[in-house]
Amino acid sequence: MTYSTQNPLIVEAVRVLKAGGVAAIPTDTVYGLAVRAFDRSAIAKVFGIKGRNSKTPLPLLLGDIDMMWQCVDASSDAAMLLATTFWPGPLTIVVPKSDWVSDELTGGSSAVGLRVPDHDVPRALSLSLGEPITGTSANFSGKPAFTSYDEVRVEMARKLDYIFDGGVLPIRPASTVIDLSGELPQILRHGGVSQEAIESTLGVEFQHGMV
Repeated sequence: MTYSTQNPLIVEAVRVLKAGGVAAIPTDTVYGLAVRAFDRSAIAKVFGIKGRNSKTPLPLLLGDIDMMWQCVDASSDAAMLLATTFWPGPLTIVVPKSDWVSDELTGGSSAVGLRVPDHDVPRALSLSLGEPITGTSANFSGKPAFTSYDEVRVEMARKLDYIFDGGVLPIRPASTVIDLSGELPQILRHGGVSQEAIESTLGVEFQHGMV
């Protein structure tokens, strides 16, 4: 099923997020916990629901590549090249954050992880809101992420304001995470986009200790 910004489920989820609520939504990897990226009180709710250490950053999901400029401090040729090559898809790009992105969201870090997911629901929500949404996995910290509506409903319903019924998600690898916020790129997590594909795109070969 394709979900547009006019879909009634999307409209209802947007209403919840605009009101400061937390929604569990399907993504191209697992179910995620979504709040508006620039709503600090809602961000605090996500940390509380997950039992997550406040120093552990939350990644952001974008409606499209143009939304990246709300979140980054300065343009990066490498970030744009990777984004245009692999988005929508399972690649999270860590870049220096803009002032719009709060320290609460990044756990005090000066960088933020961004991704355009290959799934209609998070993209439609973000585009409807006009800003990114959080994309952290729907689970309790240290526990496996949920991949079905029923799992989320049974385990987390009392803590959430809305659960988007996206059924059962196919098993897919988590996103690869590449950090471009320092002097040299580093792969922080291997996932759906291979190291070889990233090296080929950037025209570089990662040295030992950078992966």
